[in-house]
Amino acid sequence: MATPREILRKYGVRPRKKLGQSFLIDSNIVAGIVTSVGIGGDDVVVEIGPGHGVLTKMIVRAAKRVIAVEIDQKMVDILQEELKEASNLEIVHRDILNYDFSTPLRNSVDNKKLKVIGNIPYSISSQILFRLLDFRDNISSMTLMFQREVADRITAVPSTKEYCILSVITSMYTFPSRVMNVPASCFYPRPKVDSSVLKMEVRETPLYAVRDNDLFLKVVKCAFAKRRKTLFNNLRSSDLCPGGREDMQGILDRLGIDGRRRGETLTVEEFGMLTDAILDL
Repeated sequence: MATPREILRKYGVRPRKKLGQSFLIDSNIVAGIVTSVGIGGDDVVVEIGPGHGVLTKMIVRAAKRVIAVEIDQKMVDILQEELKEASNLEIVHRDILNYDFSTPLRNSVDNKKLKVIGNIPYSISSQILFRLLDFRDNISSMTLMFQREVADRITAVPSTKEYCILSVITSMYTFPSRVMNVPASCFYPRPKVDSSVLKMEVRETPLYAVRDNDLFLKVVKCAFAKRRKTLFNNLRSSDLCPGGREDMQGILDRLGIDGRRRGETLTVEEFGMLTDAILDL
């Protein structure tokens, strides 16, 4: 099997900065990532940004079906050549932010869900994560490479400086865990930051059974709008409560949440209770 560096040289690949391309070239890390996904012979896997196919080659050996979604036509051409013998591989030339993750399951006769894997562009990693969470009913797990700083935020717990919107939303719908940290030396071109691989197992039911998921996200964003402001001040300056200050104070009092706290101290469950209380106004 050709090494990642050999494939890049073979096709004269020059990474495109505009697309945030930084290719994983350490075969041991690649093997570790694929192993961590836990791919079975009846699994359908969606790979985000397969690039030159270093991960894809291992995935197609383990999965029933693989859909590789790639935005760069040059990479699509390489994949089609390097993996032309893989009969279980479908290569989709598309922006992942426009990809419908329910598509691979439309003709499925069982309840099997997708496993998603990818070395994703760091510039749009949050957007990709939110896109995947929108399709959480179609996905069983997501194993993704993030900038290490972002991974720290995703896995953060309340009352820490890293705890943020990503922490709350990810914990609401998944069980996030760190698979491994990956040094910058494992990529070409070498990025300025280290990376981490996270595996997020999608929960059967959300951590809190909130009645309006869109409102939940709005409440969380509002609470973190200005981190130095108290929870009450962030909420009262929003349009969440038609009655304004009095309604918001009444909600906090009923829930036993001190409005002088800051958003980063609230648990997922407290955000859920707050959302339902606002919904009942």
